[in-house]
Amino acid sequence: MQSSHAASAVSAAFDDTNLVAYAGLVPVMRLAERCGLARLTAEKVKLSGAKNGAGAAVDAKVTSIVAGMTAGADSIDDLDVLHHGAMPALFGGIGAPSTLGTFLRAFTHGHALQLHAVHRRFLAALATHTPLLPGSGEKAFIDVDSAHKRVYGWTQQGAEYGRFKGIRTLHPLLATICTPTSPPCGCVAAKQPTPAAPRNSSVRPWAPPRRPAAPAYASCGRTRSSTTPV
Repeated sequence: MQSSHAASAVSAAFDDTNLVAYAGLVPVMRLAERCGLARLTAEKVKLSGAKNGAGAAVDAKVTSIVAGMTAGADSIDDLDVLHHGAMPALFGGIGAPSTLGTFLRAFTHGHALQLHAVHRRFLAALATHTPLLPGSGEKAFIDVDSAHKRVYGWTQQGAEYGRFKGIRTLHPLLATICTPTSPPCGCVAAKQPTPAAPRNSSVRPWAPPRRPAAPAYASCGRTRSSTTPV
């Protein structure tokens, strides 16, 4: 058997309004609804004073971004995947990529902390609805590590010159939890200054929060291992 057309003459388009390429998002987003993702976002994330309506309907925007990332989007333009085919018939309140981009660009470090609060509570709720960390009642492992992530744009709030010469990066401290039978689950992300940040830097060094993550960890049904709890 041989192709009847040259490769340059063949193209594919997904434009049928009755087909869905990501039907698996239906149970995923229903689980997110049961665990209160939209409700927690509406309660905790407040973009007061944001321009161009960026602070409106934050719950719908965050859930749209989560759904898009679940479907494989890794850029703002990729979030248009939520509008393909019959996706709008399955989900309501889907934000356009330009709208979601405006929303994300309005975030400050303080708004990111609000989103962290949503994440902690959502993780605890998720553990009550799914076997998130099987076997954690007997043994759980906590891994704490730092990372360098390059940032783009004009503001670059919190970014510093550090490990990579001439490149401004964020230097978060990340924590994951896993068990002998489960993959790692991200549980905490905290901002810390880069090692080379000047002493007079406006970035505050990382310190344990007033209300440590241990209560959220305990509410997930976890027990502390011999390693230092997060």
